[in-house]
Amino acid sequence: MADRHMLRLPALEVRQGSRRIYCFAVDGKRLHEFAAVSRIRRDSEDHLQGYQRPEVANHIRAIKRYLESGSPMLPNAIVLAFDSRVRFEPSISVQDFHYSIPGELIVPIDETLEDDAKPAWLVDGQQRSAAIREADIGEFPVAAVAFIADNEAEQRAQFILVNNTKPLPKGLIHELLPDTNGHLPPAYARRQLPAVVMTRLNGTFHGPFYRAIATPTSPDGYIKDNSILRMIEHSLYEGALYKYRNPDDGTGDVDQMLLHLNTYWGLVRDIFPDAWALPPRSSRLTHGVGIQAMGFIMDELTEHLLPQEIATVVADGLKKIEQGAAWTSGNWNFGGEIRKWNSFQNTPNDVKLLANGLRILMNQQNLF
Repeated sequence: MADRHMLRLPALEVRQGSRRIYCFAVDGKRLHEFAAVSRIRRDSEDHLQGYQRPEVANHIRAIKRYLESGSPMLPNAIVLAFDSRVRFEPSISVQDFHYSIPGELIVPIDETLEDDAKPAWLVDGQQRSAAIREADIGEFPVAAVAFIADNEAEQRAQFILVNNTKPLPKGLIHELLPDTNGHLPPAYARRQLPAVVMTRLNGTFHGPFYRAIATPTSPDGYIKDNSILRMIEHSLYEGALYKYRNPDDGTGDVDQMLLHLNTYWGLVRDIFPDAWALPPRSSRLTHGVGIQAMGFIMDELTEHLLPQEIATVVADGLKKIEQGAAWTSGNWNFGGEIRKWNSFQNTPNDVKLLANGLRILMNQQNLF
């Protein structure tokens, strides 16, 4: 018969303005009874689900060995997000320290629940909790800090903030940003709209970037997400996509941005099909230097164009570049300056040099 009961945990409610956090201790062996890990993935409709990266087996084994040693200690607190099924009952009223109230957290335990129906998610500490679960020890109490949040968007925001000073993979942050609400560090806030656009590009069926951008939920992609983000970000703030953006609140017409990008980059793909199909090590077109340089060309050629006007104007320009292109072999000849095809690297100087070279190719062909 399934076990259903309430787990009562002595806790301290700490009031931070209008928010509440809860500090408590719990046997790490029992965490899995009420908490689960929200794995990052996409559903059948390409909507983002979860936010946690996969478990790192080597890291878990190392923690497990340490836990099974003589006198282990894990001083860092595990961070949990509870839903509204968890409640706090104060035990006394403390007048002198109104921001710190002792009491009990009441956590419902139901063995019949699947992971996605449990009342808590691990925001930080999944490797430690996995190691405790697997370790050959009877119990191991851990410090924990929790907050109550009923929606995953707030959990994602807290997940990013908790890991802001840790080496969290940038790709994971970039994929989480579009579905994250709440305060974000300025650098992440600036990239939120570019990340929204990038995610939509990667999910546009038959689009030039469909599943081509490498992200945690698109591991077979071969174009670096950071290259795409830089291209989009520059265009949003200084280039062709600026006209679709509201500079007052940072929002924008994402559908028009997508149409603009897919139209231009669709032409790039069709005019350079072989170079587009190859990974960055074999093609400087899909390399960061090529993506950004061709992004600058997009900004110059299409800054004053609507998406439906792009094809007739840009196709001629790209065909001029095609005559002197050396994306996958040979040499670039920029008016007498010769550069081997793979000598360009993803540096600001080389991006600028390649973009200027592409302009020279177009001007030599009397495009303007």
